[in-house]
Amino acid sequence: MFSWLGRQAGGRERVGGVDTVQTVTGGLRSLYLRKVLPLEEAYRFHEFHSPALEDADFDNKPMILLVGQYSTGKTTFIRYLLEQDFPGMRIGPEPTTDSFIAVMYGETEGSTPGNALVVDPKKPFRKLSRFGNAFLNRFMCSQLPNQVLKSISIIDSPGILSGEKQRISRGYDFCQVLQWFAERVDRIILLFDAHKLDISDEFSEAIKAFRGQDDKIRVVLNKADQVDTQQLMRVYGALMWSLGKVINTPEVLRVYIGSFWAQPLQNTDNRRLFEAEAQDLFRDIQSLPQKAAVRKLNDLIKRARLAKVHAYIISYLKKEMPSVFGKENKKRELISRLPEIYIQLQREYQISAGDFPEVKIMQEQLENYDFTKFHSLKPKLIEAVDNMLSNKISSLMNLISQEEMSMPTQLVQGGAFDGTTEGPFNQGYGEGAKEGADEEEWVVAKDKPIYDELFYTLSPINGKITGVNAKKEMVTSKLPNSVLGKIWKLADCDCDGMLDEEEFALAKHLIKIKLDGYELPNSLPPHLVPPSHRKSLPKAD
Repeated sequence: MFSWLGRQAGGRERVGGVDTVQTVTGGLRSLYLRKVLPLEEAYRFHEFHSPALEDADFDNKPMILLVGQYSTGKTTFIRYLLEQDFPGMRIGPEPTTDSFIAVMYGETEGSTPGNALVVDPKKPFRKLSRFGNAFLNRFMCSQLPNQVLKSISIIDSPGILSGEKQRISRGYDFCQVLQWFAERVDRIILLFDAHKLDISDEFSEAIKAFRGQDDKIRVVLNKADQVDTQQLMRVYGALMWSLGKVINTPEVLRVYIGSFWAQPLQNTDNRRLFEAEAQDLFRDIQSLPQKAAVRKLNDLIKRARLAKVHAYIISYLKKEMPSVFGKENKKRELISRLPEIYIQLQREYQISAGDFPEVKIMQEQLENYDFTKFHSLKPKLIEAVDNMLSNKISSLMNLISQEEMSMPTQLVQGGAFDGTTEGPFNQGYGEGAKEGADEEEWVVAKDKPIYDELFYTLSPINGKITGVNAKKEMVTSKLPNSVLGKIWKLADCDCDGMLDEEEFALAKHLIKIKLDGYELPNSLPPHLVPPSHRKSLPKAD
């Protein structure tokens, strides 16, 4: 399939002047149109599961979907990332966001209402038209020239309330809309308020709509500065317990704890924790453009597997239908026997149970169809998808790997993402191994008198202690040998197998850094090199 690839100077793949990243997108689109789409159309996949993919679905930027109950800070979270307001933004303690808002990049600031948005072929929202005016009147695209939005798009969703009344009053199937977005976004962020951990019925149903997309889900415990450390421990435990009842996965979901808005912290006891968690979340979001091609490939594989299973189900129902009499009775019987049919198909075609659609939903949908109008099994269509999964996908993965190696790392930039990458407020600046980087005096010197007293109890010879004597003192830290071994390599600046008093002080300083919970550097930073050893080190080119 990829014989048309040619390598150009500079290590980037090009096809007729098109960069590799576009080639990967083109390869995905081609596989879908030639291999998967014919199978979907033959067995009405689009009516049962998901509309056909369009060009915009392959070309669009990575998207993040924010979901949460009202007043958990979804809109404020977007404002925090962008560091500016966006059209349609409303923030308040009451339910303010009653619409889905797609926040995207645009050369000029403005908004597009839902009905106009779903006819725009350049936007990946055309298939949302099937949810009707009740939804489209509550859907809009907010565009603005923000640096962050050059790399990602963000979908803000209405705040979820409790009770059946709210679900009915929307006028459209809220969970179906969420499921549509979940299949197409790169991240699903569930926001919780530290004071509101109850998962309402609608929120529970919304989370269940993300079935099969568990790898995309991240959880943010917002407004965590409004509780003290003891309360935060209890809140975190309660959140994990609540999520465990709703999301049935063996893995523990990643929960980011913090206060994601540009206001002073109400409780600063956990400032360092909040900063570390924010950096972890930022790194996860920043990696999305780099992983976008892999995500689209992964989603295509999921879709192809589901399309295959759907074809087996539909063709089986067609085969079992009588040709003349008793069609309705047989239809009812087959629908009631659907769980047994699933098991039979699993055994016959060696399919995993996890690849089958949910039984209850499938039974409800089948009520509306005439089984005699379904198609029989077409082996050639199945073989085409099997061939794609077994051969073509691996070729495309190799192409993606080449693209990642040949292109510079793509990271989300601008807004809040730039606030912690420059100057003294980047993560860990002035802490751990980075402490003292701006100071003229050697940072170890302030504690050196204490370290010197220990040094002279270890029987130095000609101003140095042996490795055996140094070990006696270093193991009192109770750090594992693998860590102490790394500290020894960093501290023994002249590599003579012994430590002078400055090297010993450095070793004790590095031990303290590790015991304080910081990571050790891979190589010794210039500001930590003992003064007497600085001249002996080779100068940088």
